[in-house]
Amino acid sequence: MDSYKKALERRDLTGIERLFAEENEVIESGKIEGTYADYRDHHIGPELGHFESFQFSDYVVKVRLEGPIALATETYRYTIRLKDKPEPIERQGVATSVLRKSDGEWRIVSMHSSSRTPKPPKK
Repeated sequence: MDSYKKALERRDLTGIERLFAEENEVIESGKIEGTYADYRDHHIGPELGHFESFQFSDYVVKVRLEGPIALATETYRYTIRLKDKPEPIERQGVATSVLRKSDGEWRIVSMHSSSRTPKPPKK
């Protein structure tokens, strides 16, 4: 999970497909994106080209093992700075991933993420 997050922050997804099982599914904010390759080629990859920076903060991951299956829940905040806009985009996000261990390696079978504008701090 950390390798994927770091790739997004670098804005370079080279080799990240190795983190995903051959048959996989990516869902983001209410839309089934298809496989990671579909998501990379038609959504997140082109999007990253418009970003000046992508930074995560308050990142927490919890993993529960169920035999050869792992259930990972991530919570985080992120800030995106676009190349052509001065105001940053700030979001609070959550992701749930299902991983399967095969040949000694964990691979993502399903990844579902969503985000929203953070609520203002309580006064």
